[in-house]
Formats: sequence, structure tokens, C-alpha cells
Amino acid sequence: MSNADMHPIVAQMMDQDAFSQWLGLEVVESGPGQCLCRMTVRQDMVNGFGIAHGAITYALADSTLAFAVNAQGQHAVSVTSTIQHLAPVKVDDVLSARAIPRADGGRIAHVDVEVTNQEGARVAWLTATGYKMSKTW
Repeated sequence: MSNADMHPIVAQMMDQDAFSQWLGLEVVESGPGQCLCRMTVRQDMVNGFGIAHGAITYALADSTLAFAVNAQGQHAVSVTSTIQHLAPVKVDDVLSARAIPRADGGRIAHVDVEVTNQEGARVAWLTATGYKMSKTW
């Protein structure tokens, strides 16, 4: 998705997000409260066991969460998050992360993020709470 096709807040965030760019993160779908991102795991992302470092999967899920919640119009950050790594992730795996809104109570958003591989197998699940600040985009 080109920046022109992204939700404008998500496009602005991606332009300024060096880490998501380093990940090779691609925003596939974006809108208020929802986002789908994709990336391919590279050799420089693996640990000593030859599988992706858990921080890579976490970063993909966290960026997806950030884009979904911020696209609602207020600056937002995660205040809590828990990730379950369910299956090993290997070099050349194509990961997709989808934000799944669970509850939105004004300044607080509860969101799950499902991470799957190119075969559709779930490899991680993030549960998070986002806090929406008073500053708007």
C-alpha cells in the first residue's frame, strides 16, 4: 500500500517511524481502530537458535496496534501488552499482523493483535491496552 492509499495518520506515522521501516513493515489495510501489516523475516532478525528473535514478532504486533489506535485521531501509546509466542518464526517467513479491537472506552482501547505466517498459521498473539492522549493528529 502506498502512503497515498493509507489512512493519513498511519501514513504520517510510517514516514517518521524508522524502526517500522527497518523491519520492512508494509501497511496492507488501515483505518480507525483497525490495521493489517505484513513483513518478511530477514537473516539479521534471527537469534542464536536460527529463529526470529521474539522482539521481531513483538515489534510487528506493537506497530500494528499503534497504527490502529492512533488512526482514531488521538496520539496513543501502549501502556500494557502481553505476547504469546505460539510457533517458531524462520527466515523468509512472511508475517501478517491484524489488530482486533476488543473494547474502546474513551481514552482506553483494548486491542488484540493476531500474527500469522504465510500459511495462515498463528505464530503469536498480543493483548494490549492503549492510552489515547488529549493531543490530536
